[in-house]
Amino acid sequence: MSSTTPQDVLSTEKMNLRAALIERIGGYMTAHAIGVAADLALADLIGTGSRTSDELAAETRTHEPSLRRLLRTLVAVGVAAEPEPGRFTLTDIGSQLRSDSPDSLRNFARMFCHPIFLTSWSSLHHSVTTGERAFDHVYGSGIYDWLAQHGETSALFNEAMSEESRISAGQLAAAYDFPATGTVVDLGGGDGTLLTAILGARPGLRGIVFDSPSGVAEAPATLSKAGLADRCEVRAGDFFQSVPGGGDLYIIKSVFQDWGDGEARAILRTCRAHMPASATLLIVGTVLPETADTSAPVAFFTDINMMVMTGGRERTESEFRAMLEETGFTVRSVGHGQAGPLSVIQAVPATAA
Repeated sequence: MSSTTPQDVLSTEKMNLRAALIERIGGYMTAHAIGVAADLALADLIGTGSRTSDELAAETRTHEPSLRRLLRTLVAVGVAAEPEPGRFTLTDIGSQLRSDSPDSLRNFARMFCHPIFLTSWSSLHHSVTTGERAFDHVYGSGIYDWLAQHGETSALFNEAMSEESRISAGQLAAAYDFPATGTVVDLGGGDGTLLTAILGARPGLRGIVFDSPSGVAEAPATLSKAGLADRCEVRAGDFFQSVPGGGDLYIIKSVFQDWGDGEARAILRTCRAHMPASATLLIVGTVLPETADTSAPVAFFTDINMMVMTGGRERTESEFRAMLEETGFTVRSVGHGQAGPLSVIQAVPATAA
């Protein structure tokens, strides 16, 4: 007979629940640990093999006992493994921190664990109580104005956004039925990662990458490296004022989350005013479920991150539909999860519906 009593079971359940909450409370500790690992390039140094904490400390010029404690914490959260005392390898999750990985998120980790994010998040209470951006409260300006004055951090931000886009760009290029010919305009296209994937899959297409001057700073190099410079223009501008005309397909990926409803509608009205009546608009981004659940926590973290950092927000399908209809568009389809974790909303000018 089992000696386990109902009280023992209840006690175990309570302890498990307690541990689960404590782990979530300590989430910021995980972020700091991964951020330091990314800054030290530990994943690059470990690579596909294994390294001791002594070796890693010597190469990173860090305090070995402290570095070993950091590495053990990375093991505890599934980023690394310790097959024998003091020797460490990477897990599949941790391998994404390698700079040479096609799925690299090293710069993404460095950016989102950067002091400007962590300090802004420490003022989350300010955003919740006032509705104001915590970043502005801490730094005295909007994040994009701040980045424009801090070139090194701006470059890291652009690299992080490129890493985040790489996988979804490939999935979108493979999943969406892009036309064989015509011109694709990527609004807020950054360094051209998305158009590189699309034009690479459709040799008859031409493209235009459109973003702010700092946003498109790396686009010529990206397109040139991919051999696409002759098929894709790079234009700098302000999509609140004007966007390139004459396109056949306009894409807005991971842009609306940065803005509040008023600004998002202004962007759509600019698009509607400048795009041909025959053109199609694709909005690629997160579409929240109408009621919150536990299936996609990253989407809700992104939503609150936008509240803290930019004053933007993620939206539900019904909110997107209403916003598009108010600005002169008709939604033709919503492909949930069509680009990996991101969804694809296809809309056309209302007169073309």
